[in-house]
Amino acid sequence: MTASSRPTARTVRESQHESSELMMPQHANLIGHVFGGVMLSMMDQNAAISAIRHARTSCVTASIDRVDFREPIHVGDLVIMKASVNFVGRTSMEIGVRVEAEDLLTGRRRHTNSCYLTFVAIDRNGRPVDVPRLIPETPEEMRRHAAAQERRRRRLEERHAEESH
Repeated sequence: MTASSRPTARTVRESQHESSELMMPQHANLIGHVFGGVMLSMMDQNAAISAIRHARTSCVTASIDRVDFREPIHVGDLVIMKASVNFVGRTSMEIGVRVEAEDLLTGRRRHTNSCYLTFVAIDRNGRPVDVPRLIPETPEEMRRHAAAQERRRRRLEERHAEESH
């Protein structure tokens, strides 16, 4: 696909995805805290849905930024994942995922962590393809877009620094 045939633009809203899952004993360690790897897998899957909705083609995970688990998620919590596209390059997209844990008995929700994943849109041969431009509409979407642009700049600087060593 050439730059002149780049797909049309899409809004952030068009790619947003929200899901939830009840955490059960098979998701947790011996003290009832959900494994970090379970959370990473769920974040990756939810971000992939958002990326595919935006690109409307297959997408692969290129990177996951630093993930800090602010507080534990317990067996019996309902985990809510909210994913949306924050920024789009030519073939790549940054997807933000916010994770909340809800105590179903009290209704109390806690923000347990957030992370940013980069996906690349690919064709059937696994080659990168152009993705639609992103249209941030709300002040919050514009703020997230600007922050994502800065994160992308830093990631590219780090990559160039590593390549020059």
